[in-house]
Amino acid sequence: MTKLLLIRHATTNSVGIRLSGRTPGVHLNEEGQAQASALGARLSGLNLTAIYTSPLERTMQTAEAIAQHHTLQPIVNEAFLELNFGEWTNLPFEELSGNPQFRQFNTFRSVAQIPGGEMMLEAQARFVAGLQKLCEKHPHETVAVVSHSDLIKAAVAYYAGIHLDMFQRLEISPASVSVIEVYDETARIMVINDTGALPV
Repeated sequence: MTKLLLIRHATTNSVGIRLSGRTPGVHLNEEGQAQASALGARLSGLNLTAIYTSPLERTMQTAEAIAQHHTLQPIVNEAFLELNFGEWTNLPFEELSGNPQFRQFNTFRSVAQIPGGEMMLEAQARFVAGLQKLCEKHPHETVAVVSHSDLIKAAVAYYAGIHLDMFQRLEISPASVSVIEVYDETARIMVINDTGALPV
């Protein structure tokens, strides 16, 4: 068994406002830096073997905040890169909301095409293949993967057997942790979208 901690990057000025996608130079804002610091403290007691991260700045900053509490250096892995949003990259959600293709993307995700971008099915396959390689590399270990909301939703949906068209029912908040245990013969969803905000 390998325990996967799927972690969404902390907050940026674009969260909920613009579709950042793979736009370079999107950094954590002040709130995000505080979230990442608190996240690192929350995870400090875990015995992490490795921390993997998407190559974008916001994920790397979040990974570094976690790594400060462990003798680890974050490892950049392209498999965990954000979905390629093509022509929609960095557009305001207000502008996208009137786009019929974008509406289809949010209701029929398994077949919707992003103009000049990546299909969600392709991104899910890429992300899950990357996770499975980690499971092969880290048997009986706990690893953290810092990535992006849609990719983490897609992974949780995959391991839970949820159809991709329904994955919007899952919430993955900034600086949240979702935990999946992957075995040779099955997987178990242990935690989804934990932000430490709810009372135990």
